[in-house]
Amino acid sequence: MKAIFVPIVAALALAAGAPPASAQDVERTYSSPQSIIATTTTVPAGSTLVFLSGVLPDAADPAAEQGTVAYYGDTETQSASAFSKIQETLRGQGLTLGDVVSMTVYLVGDPANGGRMDFAGMMRAYGRYFGTAEQPHRPSRSTVQVAGLAGPGFLVEIEVTAAKAPDTR
Repeated sequence: MKAIFVPIVAALALAAGAPPASAQDVERTYSSPQSIIATTTTVPAGSTLVFLSGVLPDAADPAAEQGTVAYYGDTETQSASAFSKIQETLRGQGLTLGDVVSMTVYLVGDPANGGRMDFAGMMRAYGRYFGTAEQPHRPSRSTVQVAGLAGPGFLVEIEVTAAKAPDTR
């Protein structure tokens, strides 16, 4: 019954002139207005969820030895690279970073940080892509330290879920 109900509601909304769901239609709750992440996100019925596999950074210094932190850069550099790649992948799906509703960030302990994850470095990069004047939306997010990633030198891997409004054409 639910599978039939959702398309009928969407069709009725379209007939009534309601616009399709967009990043602004995703309901986000925050523990405070200054929160850097959403406490919850609720996606409107009829939306398509787009799951991006974990994204690793590109080389920051191709002249450095492959498989080293110097090759990929510090946590901030690697995070910015991953966010940029996510942005490009979403663009190819007709989406923006504002459509990201959920994120998981995996950080390896940084040798330059005593083996602890560099949360502050990741946050500096995150703050350039989320919660800005140009892109004010912030997803729900978890950040965890892991023992390792797909290869040596990687300090960051990020996976996201985005919500795509139903096509009303």
